[in-house]
Amino acid sequence: MAEIQAAPAARAGKPRAKKHAFRLDMTPMVDLAFLLLTFFMLTTTFNKPTVMQLTMPVKGPASTDVSDKNALTLILGKNSQVHYFFGLNRADTTPELQTTSFSADGLRQVLFKQRQRNRNTVVLIKTTPDSKYQNMVDALDEMNITEQQKYAMVDISQADKDLLARNGL
Repeated sequence: MAEIQAAPAARAGKPRAKKHAFRLDMTPMVDLAFLLLTFFMLTTTFNKPTVMQLTMPVKGPASTDVSDKNALTLILGKNSQVHYFFGLNRADTTPELQTTSFSADGLRQVLFKQRQRNRNTVVLIKTTPDSKYQNMVDALDEMNITEQQKYAMVDISQADKDLLARNGL
């Protein structure tokens, strides 16, 4: 532990106070530090990555037809906006485009209401070049939160781009 050693007196004349040399043994402190280090290393749990489980379709036909009454199309645009319409955008019809956000009162409520109306809804998610990757992740999170069973990532068509341009988006 700690030791005190007396230093020999230098002169024989006048009596002086003895100087003591102090030596601290650091071995117990180092042992304690390593014990604490190993304790915290062995008892710590590391962060588990948060991942979303996706079920990929089995190999089959390249495309699957979706009826107009079962489709909900989401177009992810700039400034974290979600444009949506019910049905499919075909040449013979012009759907009514509506806009919402990723908030709990936005896309989530749209998905809940559509699911109450039609349990067989298929959500088609389309991204524009102006949308961000985070928008797609948020949309997929909303699919999990609302327990949407059928959804697909689809390329945006020219008809969808024209619909956005007609609405000034």
